[in-house]
Amino acid sequence: MMEFTIKRDYFITQLNDTLKAISPRTTLPILTGIKIDAKEHEVILTGSDSEISIEITIPKTVDGEDIVNISETGSVVLPGRFFVDIIKKLPGKDVKLSTNEQFQTLITSGHSEFNLSGLDPDQYPLLPQVSRDDAIQLSVKVLKNVIAQTNFAVSTSETRPVLTGVNWLIQENELICTATDSHRLAVRKLQLEDVSENKNVIIPGKALAELNKIMSDNEEDIDIFFASNQVLFKVGNVNFISRLLEGHYPDTTRLFPENYEIKLSIDNGEFYHAIDRASLLAREGGNNVIKLSTGDDVVELSSTSPEIGTVKEEVDANDVEGGNLKISFNSKYMMDALKAIDNDEVEVEFFGTMKPFILKPKGDDSVTQLILPIRTY
Repeated sequence: MMEFTIKRDYFITQLNDTLKAISPRTTLPILTGIKIDAKEHEVILTGSDSEISIEITIPKTVDGEDIVNISETGSVVLPGRFFVDIIKKLPGKDVKLSTNEQFQTLITSGHSEFNLSGLDPDQYPLLPQVSRDDAIQLSVKVLKNVIAQTNFAVSTSETRPVLTGVNWLIQENELICTATDSHRLAVRKLQLEDVSENKNVIIPGKALAELNKIMSDNEEDIDIFFASNQVLFKVGNVNFISRLLEGHYPDTTRLFPENYEIKLSIDNGEFYHAIDRASLLAREGGNNVIKLSTGDDVVELSSTSPEIGTVKEEVDANDVEGGNLKISFNSKYMMDALKAIDNDEVEVEFFGTMKPFILKPKGDDSVTQLILPIRTY
């Protein structure tokens, strides 16, 4: 038996976040459901697909406003997406849920009434246990930045599973996050305080993408805990648990060349938009290739589509060291890298026509983007 009444709008927000952990493609049918657990002072929502688990605690009051009134404690598992769709379409400001001993669940709001067949919550798998010792604490804003600056570079191919995740290396009070799909590489470094233990883990890119959707753009801190094969992100009323990827992440430090031939400093926005325009033809050509040549404080970008025509863009560089160079690259990779650099001015270091080149914010080594060129010249 379970019975409670809850503010519908607040309930929808929490259900939508819980739903992010649920996959329709699961070997355990009960995992397509949301587990609802009404306790004396709170309601706990749980969603999981075995890889990611999200647990959200709804307190009785939020900021002095009554959110949920619990008449009887109890638990039930309800069909996730179907249940959320019902709650979204109900007419009233409040929703009342009550279950019987067979887990039949009556949902009422305004003049609407639904009866849903629930499942036994005891059949729902237990969530992984992650010790709450030795937390790493970051602000939500910083973590969202870290994800935005690295996660786009993970591999979408399962041929090398470790590359579908982001490597988090914690040593000497520094966190180094690395992502690569073998064609490009993104690195973000940040200083931590009083970290007692070194870590070297691989967090799935899909998990970080879902976590990013749940975190609101506020200054709230997030606590991060690691177990042998799980990571827990705790922010506000949300526990977000992800399985860690198994295997050894490749040593990417050897990919960085030394002694650049040419280094240019250029306006990030102008460079990005010029590449964006040139990529219109590059995409039509089917290969996303843009050619770049340097000379006399000007960067020239060009692309050709045999069916449509050609494009040429010129962007003034703020500073150029070294001689002239011609190189070709994938326009999408370049635009992703520039988008990840949160700075008005970007430095680009070239090491040769067929060697990887590096982008970073001017005067800042905390973000590094590396891209492999394409052979066209």
